[in-house]
Amino acid sequence: MRKQIGLFFGSFNPIHIGHLILANHLAEHSALHEVWLVVTPQNPFKEKQSLLDNHLRLEMAELAVDDYPKLRTCNIEFHLPQPNYTVNTLAHLGEKYPDVDFALIMGEDNLKSFHKWKNYEHILANYHLYIYPRISEGVVAEVLSNHPHITRIAAPIIELSATFIRDEIKARHNVRPLLPEKVWQYIDKMGLYLK
Repeated sequence: MRKQIGLFFGSFNPIHIGHLILANHLAEHSALHEVWLVVTPQNPFKEKQSLLDNHLRLEMAELAVDDYPKLRTCNIEFHLPQPNYTVNTLAHLGEKYPDVDFALIMGEDNLKSFHKWKNYEHILANYHLYIYPRISEGVVAEVLSNHPHITRIAAPIIELSATFIRDEIKARHNVRPLLPEKVWQYIDKMGLYLK
């Protein structure tokens, strides 16, 4: 049986308990054997100014998944030309791991704009998508509503953002409950996000 691995993309700036709750839920409640948190160097749709150094974000993600045997990190996008697109990442991963079936994990908010992704038809035809619920406006395109490659997962709805956490740290508020303990210790020790 081929290994099923879910790819959970994000800037993880910083990784927080919401990310872990979702990744672990998918690892435990789907056909996936593992979930890889793919740390992205730059999202083509986001400004890069507030993005912490790639390797600091990767290190925090590694600390966060350390105690979860079904979760791991992936830095493949650090080695691809920027800006990078998911379709390119999938092609590179397919070459590197030919015996693995990769799937995408995304929030319903991203599914609503999925038709804007580069080569989204190719992704949809060749990969499975696992969708977790998000509170967001807009509707999912009809072509995506009942697609056989799309599985909706009844994961907890997490309304926690890395932007909020960064703002709270800058304001010197206690964010310890919102972060994996090792990540909170790392941020505190390194004095990250204070400026």
